[in-house]
Amino acid sequence: MKTWRYNAVRYSKMVIVSGAMTLLSACATGSGTQNQAADEPEDAQSIPMDSCDTAAISYAIGETFDEANVPQLQSESQSRQVRVLRPGDAATMDHRPDRLNIHIDSSENIEALRCG
Repeated sequence: MKTWRYNAVRYSKMVIVSGAMTLLSACATGSGTQNQAADEPEDAQSIPMDSCDTAAISYAIGETFDEANVPQLQSESQSRQVRVLRPGDAATMDHRPDRLNIHIDSSENIEALRCG
């Protein structure tokens, strides 16, 4: 019985130590990216994660939706992806700042344009 208890304590210590080492190594790899960002000059332009701009295409709200206009809306909004959503369509809840969501009403008119 004593041997079993000794092995259990020894095993739990090994698990705790390996967990701590994993956490410390994760922190060490994250610090390198912070130093890289600090080395960049202040006037350097970075590519924004939120590259979708609905203000540039707000003119399309209320117009009849046409699949042929999707590339133009994508280009003008500077989005990387486009998703067309009609009433009753299932949509994932993942937020993608570079995706343009075109919301269509039951009359096939563009109801809303949102990024995400």
